[in-house]
Amino acid sequence: MAGPERIDYDEFGLFHENAAEYGLPFDEPPTVRREQVDVGGGRRLSALVWGEGHPEIVLLHGGAQNAHTWDTVALALRPRPLLAIDLPGHGHSDGPSVVRGRRHSPGAAADDVAVVVRALAPTAVGVVGMSFGGLTAIALADRAPDLVRRLLLVDVLPGLDAAHAQHISDFVNGPPTFASFDELLERTKQFNPTRRESSLRRGILHNALQLDDGSWVWRHSRWRLDERQPAPAGGADPADATDAAPDDAGHAALVDALGRIDVPVLLARGMRPDSVLRDDDEARLRRLQPNARVVHFERAGHSIQGDMPLELAATIAEFLP
Repeated sequence: MAGPERIDYDEFGLFHENAAEYGLPFDEPPTVRREQVDVGGGRRLSALVWGEGHPEIVLLHGGAQNAHTWDTVALALRPRPLLAIDLPGHGHSDGPSVVRGRRHSPGAAADDVAVVVRALAPTAVGVVGMSFGGLTAIALADRAPDLVRRLLLVDVLPGLDAAHAQHISDFVNGPPTFASFDELLERTKQFNPTRRESSLRRGILHNALQLDDGSWVWRHSRWRLDERQPAPAGGADPADATDAAPDDAGHAALVDALGRIDVPVLLARGMRPDSVLRDDDEARLRRLQPNARVVHFERAGHSIQGDMPLELAATIAEFLP
């Protein structure tokens, strides 16, 4: 009796699809390698290093995402060397430092990320963080200010109204496993009706694993299978979701941390209804950081790197010269 159908996956073999989808030149494949960094406690974080030389920009994805969410942005920024990190419990990284209870806190993630940045990108000119990655970047700037020379936040601020991210929570908090790739793709299409199917398929391949029995699980969910607990709420894109929000005390600490940051700050805000920020959030940023810049992306929802990657890349290039 034949076993379950296996789907081949080469994480470095799909970049031509990103380039074709957005009309980027693709004369030759990009130089990309995967690195593993020991962060202590028998755990390692994984990261993609783009280009040659010391990475100039650090990219932190949202919760339930992985480093490949930045692929189109990285291609648009070529040949600038970049570092895209898989956050704890995501992508190819080991699970978070706390197995039960509060796991994906921005502070704990920032401590791990600091180790990776010191090892692979200590001279980076700035950090870009989307959603949970943005909260992690704020914590990183507070705990290791020498590593964050400029900060670009993608559609996130501490203290946002969780109700504005309910549609994302509903996607992330779905079934723990899926019987087939088609079942996983169909659910992803339902929550991402504006995306091309080829893009969603590529995102799933980067962000899900096929188990021995042929079923599929999101990479960020594999640490929760034994506990059978729902995934944390917070943000999403197909194979690009977002993550748990801190509790009230954690939010308050991040708000204070954001107010203490004394390097240039830019907020990239998605303006479609499926983004998570509102005008009062933007006003709060201006109170905390009067000199912060805000760029509106009219055709983007929460995941600007997925909806308007070329425009986001241009903003990054201008803000992080």
